[in-house]
Amino acid sequence: MKLKFQLSVSFIICVITLIAFSLLSLFVHNHDIIQFDRTIISIVQGMEAPFFTSLMRFLSTIGSFPVIVIMSIFIMVFLYKILKHRAELILFIAVLVGSSLLNLILKEVFQRARPELHRLIEITGYSFPSGHAMGAFTFYGVLTFLLWRHIPVIWGRVLLILFSGMMIVGIGVSRIYLGVHYPTDIIGGYVASAFWLTFAIWSFQRYMERRSLKRYNLETG
Repeated sequence: MKLKFQLSVSFIICVITLIAFSLLSLFVHNHDIIQFDRTIISIVQGMEAPFFTSLMRFLSTIGSFPVIVIMSIFIMVFLYKILKHRAELILFIAVLVGSSLLNLILKEVFQRARPELHRLIEITGYSFPSGHAMGAFTFYGVLTFLLWRHIPVIWGRVLLILFSGMMIVGIGVSRIYLGVHYPTDIIGGYVASAFWLTFAIWSFQRYMERRSLKRYNLETG
């Protein structure tokens, strides 16, 4: 019953995030939300200071593709060698690879130019949705899902959620601060990643349920 409830919730989240991304992409395509973007950019970049610039550069680097790959390798070794979880390892790899491919496809579909208001770093490529935002949400999201069951105390789970949430938000804000993304790029990245991550977890849980049922049937004859 608990698993069926979780699957139902995952399905609902998939539908909601898909609708949310569709609406957001429509607003972005029609330029109906540019004033919102400029207002948020003005607020975030209004905090510019040497300390914040260093912090945002650091967070942006943490959320970059090479760093995510390096951290992912350590996680994969941990899942395979320490926890002996091969199915979870496959989920982890599939989620990250799928998120990267989805981001590339969406960028090519929308081909949104990056903001030119006030850049602190230079970068090329399309803007919507943010690859950093999608990568951060996917990486820390699936990491939270995989580690949750191995943390027996409530305060440990709370710390896990807080850490993952701060990293996701921090990496997203850093891209706005550095002037290389619109806020809607970040939101779009979060929503697209939430859809993909939820769909992947939903599929994984259904697969694990069927495998357990098949094993039970074989054992009971």
